[in-house]
Amino acid sequence: MKELYYREIPCSDPAEVLQWLQTIALPAGSKRIPTPTGLRIQGSESENNTELALFIWSGLNTTYCKVFQWSEQPFPQQSRWLKGLEQAIQARFPHRYPQLPQIDLEAGSIFEQLEPFYPQTVKYFRRIPNGEFDLQRVYWWEKRWREEVQSPQKHLQPVLFKQLSPDPAESTWDLVIVGGALGAIYAAAMARLGYRVALVERLPFGRMNREWNISRQELKTLVEMGLLTAEQMESLILREYTDGFNKFFDGNSPVRAPVLHTPTVLNLAIDAEKLLHLCGEILQSCGGAIYDRSEFQRAYIPAPVSGREPSPGVTLVLKDLREGRVFTLASRLLVDAMGTASSIAQQIRGGRAFDSVCPTVGATIQGGFEPGVWDPQFGDILASHGDISRGRQLIWELFPGPGQDLTFYLFHYHQVHPENPGSLLEMYEDFFTILPEYRRCDPEQLHWKKATFGYIPGRFGQHRDPKPDPHNRFDRVLLIGDAAAMQSPLSFTGFGSLVRNAPRLCDLLDTALRHDLLTAADLAQVSAYQGNSAVTWLFSRGMMVPTGKVLPPAQINATLNSFFAILTTESPEVVDDFIKDRAGWLAFNRMAIKAALQNPRLLLWIWNAAGARGFAEWLPTYFGYTGLALLSALLGGWLPRLLRRLQPWLENRYPRLWLRCLHWSYILTYGVGQPRIEFQLPTADPQVQGKTQEPRPTWIQAEEKV
Repeated sequence: MKELYYREIPCSDPAEVLQWLQTIALPAGSKRIPTPTGLRIQGSESENNTELALFIWSGLNTTYCKVFQWSEQPFPQQSRWLKGLEQAIQARFPHRYPQLPQIDLEAGSIFEQLEPFYPQTVKYFRRIPNGEFDLQRVYWWEKRWREEVQSPQKHLQPVLFKQLSPDPAESTWDLVIVGGALGAIYAAAMARLGYRVALVERLPFGRMNREWNISRQELKTLVEMGLLTAEQMESLILREYTDGFNKFFDGNSPVRAPVLHTPTVLNLAIDAEKLLHLCGEILQSCGGAIYDRSEFQRAYIPAPVSGREPSPGVTLVLKDLREGRVFTLASRLLVDAMGTASSIAQQIRGGRAFDSVCPTVGATIQGGFEPGVWDPQFGDILASHGDISRGRQLIWELFPGPGQDLTFYLFHYHQVHPENPGSLLEMYEDFFTILPEYRRCDPEQLHWKKATFGYIPGRFGQHRDPKPDPHNRFDRVLLIGDAAAMQSPLSFTGFGSLVRNAPRLCDLLDTALRHDLLTAADLAQVSAYQGNSAVTWLFSRGMMVPTGKVLPPAQINATLNSFFAILTTESPEVVDDFIKDRAGWLAFNRMAIKAALQNPRLLLWIWNAAGARGFAEWLPTYFGYTGLALLSALLGGWLPRLLRRLQPWLENRYPRLWLRCLHWSYILTYGVGQPRIEFQLPTADPQVQGKTQEPRPTWIQAEEKV
């Protein structure tokens, strides 16, 4: 028996595929023998009893087919017939990318209107607390995402205007941060520095779409920078599990890899709501304010008087969603932390959608597993249990929480395309359908607690900061987190990245604010770029199925197994650094070369997914990182320390030059995965340090400038 052909047939009904398969055209003189799982095709006796066997099976809410040579001699015109079979499958079962159903909530509930399209999703969202509200948010998020991808110019509504505000501001701030999830941490830190900070959040403050997991080493950053005490940090930890597993399906893969153990990666389950409320308390105790259930509408940023000075200020127009009242705030700086749905980021980039995205869905349960199915001392960091399904390699994550809580995520790496933007609802239908395949469970018996979902964005390219059209360059506007999305998905976005880079960004932002260095060019220095993370985007491209292209079903699992097999031979320290964006140039190149030598097909697989253009776009990123790594090796050990000694003299005389020097100091360390926490917040009680902290300058004459 010899395997000749393996193909995914994008149909969730295997009976329909079987019925069609058993009626396909056969070579002249051959005999058709239907079987319960496929078809046998026998040649004539004059052809030495040659035979082919076709098998189908279902999994991952789709159907797979394999063809075997069942005889010692090849079937007559075997290759030609297999090509014909491929064409027949493509004609009968083409890849159809899901479209979003149009609904009208005035005509009925979202449950009633989506049930014909997504029955499993509606069934289980009915059992989730606040499920109807959350499903409306899933629908709204996907609808908005699709509009921005499919017709960005048509749906791009300008929200930043280079003109004076027609209405006076009700209050004045140094910073207004829009986005109260990840933005709350920065709001608390900047308020502790003495700035007047307002935080704007569309949802009730503290509500999250996702759970947060992190390692102890990374979470400790918030203690080392002075935002939290050690006791507060410990109070946030809901569970610390023993080990995390990384394993990709290899049942059909030509490359297999053992389980990769990562005991110090994402092994802390964090009480996200408690952390946000703790940050909110810090913010308010320092004179800040939280405007929750308030939606950002637009902002006015009048033109600067001269080219090297920033605009006079920002006036934000907000809408109170509870009362419908529109109000305004004035600020020295607007910080966009709204994530993928950011209208500000879309305008600054001229409506260009993100290059890639990870549509991510999941849920938290409060038990329901049978005993022995899962030990809560362990987590799944990255896992797959099947091959490519309808143009996606689905990957699972599983994180234990307090008690019997478990949080599941299902996601895939996706290259953004107008015909195929990426669907959350389609992912949720798969999530509820294939969850029993991933973990032996009955979804009917699970105690559903919370839905978790979102788009994790990424951008490809070597630039640390996008270079928008001059008309879309705005002073006093800064993007952070997912709204900035400078690197590949699942790196440099979200909670872990924000915490790792909090000291760096707070130091840069503090410097910019103290000296009023708030032009677009100045704020480009307040960046969380990492060359060692950006260079990995070619790897993420290798995990995407380009729209309109069919890849061998096992190719992405084989690619992942090739890399993770190398990681299993490395020391725990190297593995930890690689997954936490700390791997250096030598380690990256050594592992890449080792993987290519052990499996030369790897380059072909990545080429097949990324194409010549993808490699051409990646090379400048790689060479840029190589140059940065060389500079870091030559200068990183002494130049940052020298600059710190020169800071009092240099900053007082040449503040703009100092901001750029500080930026490059961090690029030489953080930028190559070697963070050094040199920035600390003042203590909560200034007298503890023996002297009163000097307050940061605040914006006193706001009414005269706006």
